[in-house]
Amino acid sequence: MPDHCSDPAGNKNTDHTGAPPSDAPVYMGLPDARVLLPRFWVALALTLPVLVLSMGEMIAPAFFHRLFAGAPAALNGWLQFALTTPVFFWCGKFFIRRWWRSIRERDTNMFTLTVTGTGAAYVYSTAALLLGDALPPSFQTAHGVPLYFEGAAVITTLVLLGQIIEQRAHARTDAAIRALMALAPATAHLVHADGGEEDVPLETIQPGDTLRVRPGEKVPVDGAIVSGASAVNESMLTGEPVPVEKKAGDAVSAGTLNTTGAFLFRATRVGRDTLLAQIIRLVEEAQETDAPIARLADRVSAVFVPAVLGVSALSFVLWLVLGPAPAFAHALLSAVAVLIIACPCALGLATPVALVTGIGRGAQAGVLVKDAAALERLSSARTLLIDKTGTLTEGRPALTGIVPAPGCDLAEDELLRLAAAAEAPSEHPLARAITGAAKARGLALPPAENFAAAPGAGVTAIVSGKQIQLTRAEEGGAERRPAGGAPASQDSATLVALLIDGRHAATLALSDTVKPTTPAAIAELHRLGLRVVMVTGDREGAARAIAGPLGIDAVHAGATPASKQQLVRGHQARGETVIFAGDGLNDAPALAAADVSIAMGAGTDVAMASAGLVLVRGDLRGIVKAIHLSRATLRSIRQNLFLAFFYNSLGIPLAAGLLYPVFGWQLNPMFAAAAMSLSSLSVVGNSLRLRRMRL
Repeated sequence: MPDHCSDPAGNKNTDHTGAPPSDAPVYMGLPDARVLLPRFWVALALTLPVLVLSMGEMIAPAFFHRLFAGAPAALNGWLQFALTTPVFFWCGKFFIRRWWRSIRERDTNMFTLTVTGTGAAYVYSTAALLLGDALPPSFQTAHGVPLYFEGAAVITTLVLLGQIIEQRAHARTDAAIRALMALAPATAHLVHADGGEEDVPLETIQPGDTLRVRPGEKVPVDGAIVSGASAVNESMLTGEPVPVEKKAGDAVSAGTLNTTGAFLFRATRVGRDTLLAQIIRLVEEAQETDAPIARLADRVSAVFVPAVLGVSALSFVLWLVLGPAPAFAHALLSAVAVLIIACPCALGLATPVALVTGIGRGAQAGVLVKDAAALERLSSARTLLIDKTGTLTEGRPALTGIVPAPGCDLAEDELLRLAAAAEAPSEHPLARAITGAAKARGLALPPAENFAAAPGAGVTAIVSGKQIQLTRAEEGGAERRPAGGAPASQDSATLVALLIDGRHAATLALSDTVKPTTPAAIAELHRLGLRVVMVTGDREGAARAIAGPLGIDAVHAGATPASKQQLVRGHQARGETVIFAGDGLNDAPALAAADVSIAMGAGTDVAMASAGLVLVRGDLRGIVKAIHLSRATLRSIRQNLFLAFFYNSLGIPLAAGLLYPVFGWQLNPMFAAAAMSLSSLSVVGNSLRLRRMRL
């Protein structure tokens, strides 16, 4: 029997929160952000004074001369050494491990390039600090041999920040799974054969047990009603806001919410066999099969790193064999200069600075980016699968029409006033829509007497001396006229019959209305080259009634959480990069499987936890803004990578001694560091342009 206290899906390898151990690898072989974050703060605290010590003399020389007056000449260097050493070895511990793994497995990547470059800067600076007098005079300055501790410290700190952002993004599914697990109640009301009742832990429930569910409670396991009736909110499965009327023989699912009546049901599926547990497994499997993004910097590094190491080794050999005396010192410094000028400061900044700037600009525009890699994938996506309820529409029913019955001479406002007064004590979503419409018209509601609500039969009450009854109407009735004057599709509305003193007085039409911003947003998405596909749990007629006027390219109605995910997989199998946008719990598996997942800000916690991007305002125009942001950010990253490699392509041959045979000139590591700094400034300046872009 599954241990529900561990996981409704039957998994027992997590703690009580469902989270993995913090030291377990999460992404790229690195631990959880909770492990990296303290190391980042230590690195930041130590790197800032290193920057001051290394750059201060250029910025405020008079102040520094007074500060170090009378101190040993090497004091500044030893302070930088003392501050940089814990940054490089302790804060960058996991990067060094990943670097060694890449060397051992011959799998070069950004960590290979980063640690090789920072390691060269650190080792050279330490050697120069210890053996500065042994270096050739050409490498000496008025202040001694130049040191590059700040490069090692700054790059390690920046890479830590970038990895924390990535680790948090790749751990987001854990939060979605914990939210899903919380949907099932911890106990159930077990009814014995003699009629006795007791509360028991959920993991003790067996198929065939009879359980009771009271109003306001969640259904504990899957089953079928044996007695009683109620309206059950199944929005977690279908996304539709209107509760479904249930009676004897109807199926109910774990995690759904009973809204009105009480009922008894017989358990049919428990533990990992319930629909809720299956949804949890779908989310888990989607995360496990979602391969890490093949980052452009890593693809380039696979070629660039071996080339740099080869050039460095070749320059060392050539200087050692052919160079002037002292040959070994010239060979060593040439090899180190190649590594320093190739040190990936600009390359390391190219992606994270552009992403961080883009993420900040998106936040200003109401687009919260939880997964930085989602911005890269979004730029190339051409297929948008989008939920209907709460995404294209408002996500709640609204009164769209009142049609008086033949022979009824009461005005629309009077009919609405009587209906709203009778519904005022009810908490049903349709009742709130009717009372909301009355309030919007400024109608004063008289008190309702003898109010009664019966599941499946509607409500009854005495209003102004009249017997009022509202009940679900047949959908094949007469033609309706909506309040706004435009025709309303019968398929898209829920019909409620209003009876006064036992006679049919009017039919009220209620439906989920399209958000005012949706049509323009759909048109703009088409202009950007996206194919828009509606995926909804609603019935075919209601879905097409919404999709037709909006110009939606395709419609998939009656979709379950599993079929939504399968649809995503199907488009991906055809080589498409898929965006999925939704707001409901039933969208979580599809959100987890999509290349880019977008949740509406007004949606469920599970949807937002599963998504890589969240639209704060729940406005479809946010997807348009996100696409513009993504394309601009990727354009900036490519420009940054060009700038980074442009400086490298010029500097590496010079550092290797290409000009020495002609001009007798060898690149000093100090100039290599200056070129490295210039490339970094170019990258930062280019990235900051994103702050001014219009979305």
